[in-house]
Amino acid sequence: MKKWIWTLGFVLLLGLLESQAQCAMCRATVGSNLSEGRGVIGTGINFGILYLLSAPYLLVLAVGILWYRTGKKELKERLQMQARLHEIFKK
Repeated sequence: MKKWIWTLGFVLLLGLLESQAQCAMCRATVGSNLSEGRGVIGTGINFGILYLLSAPYLLVLAVGILWYRTGKKELKERLQMQARLHEIFKK
């Protein structure tokens, strides 16, 4: 399990490095297009940046939901086990 988590972290780190490089290219493209009077391309690139920005937040949301569900399931199992033990030792 730890190996999988480290691999996922490494892949996400590589994606972060690439996205920072892309941001500089986007800024240069928008700057050149705005200086030429073409603002439509700039807005399209800005929407693209916002789209790419939403991916990490969605990933964190998915992990949070899975964590919550797993914790809720484990709590239910723990409470059932305590109830069983209480019944056994009560007799």
